[in-house]
Amino acid sequence: MAVGARSGHEEPEDRPGPPVGGEGTEASDSGRAGGQHRAGDRQEGPGGPGGPYGPDEGDGNGEGTGSTRTKEPKKQRSFWKELPLLIGIALVLALLIKTFLVQAFSIPSDSMQDTLQRGDRVLVDKLTPWFGSEPERGDVVVFHDPGGWLEGEPTPTPNVAQKFLSFIGLMPSAEEKDLIKRVIAVGGDTVSCKKGGPVVVNGNALSEKSYIYPGNTPCDDQPFGPIHVPKGRIWVMGDHRQDSLDSRYHQQLPGGGTVSDKEVVGRAFVVAWPVNRWSWLGVPSTFDQKGINAAGAAAPGALGLAGALPLVIRRRRRLTRDGTAG
Repeated sequence: MAVGARSGHEEPEDRPGPPVGGEGTEASDSGRAGGQHRAGDRQEGPGGPGGPYGPDEGDGNGEGTGSTRTKEPKKQRSFWKELPLLIGIALVLALLIKTFLVQAFSIPSDSMQDTLQRGDRVLVDKLTPWFGSEPERGDVVVFHDPGGWLEGEPTPTPNVAQKFLSFIGLMPSAEEKDLIKRVIAVGGDTVSCKKGGPVVVNGNALSEKSYIYPGNTPCDDQPFGPIHVPKGRIWVMGDHRQDSLDSRYHQQLPGGGTVSDKEVVGRAFVVAWPVNRWSWLGVPSTFDQKGINAAGAAAPGALGLAGALPLVIRRRRRLTRDGTAG
């Protein structure tokens, strides 16, 4: 029972003996003190000297690292330190979107009423032109001034904040001289309009009641044509015909009133602001007439027929010759 009362360490019992010299007692006491220290060391956890994992490695100061000691988790970055990085990423993304995908534009005039009102914000698709898409009849497009169309028009002077926001695409640009009109005819088309009559494209009259400004005539203020639109160019007109200085009024300029496809920024596809004016900008059904593409469709057919005719004649001659020989 005496053994069981011990601390569980096998230590030799201290036996009384005569002290050796004057220092014997001190040596004996020192030995006992050292024994108690070693016993204390062996009472440490599994990572201690007496544990199953062997002695700890010292760090040079007499302190062990302890194999069971857990590392403290790294502190997360402060939100305020990450905020500049997040803002930088957002600005880069906004700039890329504005350059390659979508850009907002403000409507500065009444030339596209009632489809678009002054002050409306439209989103313009800038992606499809990168893949070779060209403007189509009926599209509402934004294009750079071809030269002289906006001569004499006042240009507002934006402040620094407006310049920055327009640069990254979060606000429409106030300095760029851009226009917005509807495409009426594309390269290869012939377009005309007589006073009192409709606009005619490739011999097909357009029904424009769905988008032309109520009370307007198609072209009574400025009849034109017939105009043959060169390849790679478009003929544009405003929906508010009696309040739109469109292709009709710039026939004396280079291009004869047409606009180069390269000047087109993109197609406006939605009215984004104000909210109560939100709407898609689709292509009116009158531009889906079967005959409107007749001129373009006839050319490949005629070329194909011209190429096939000699082959047919040669084959018939050969069959006739073989039949006569037989």
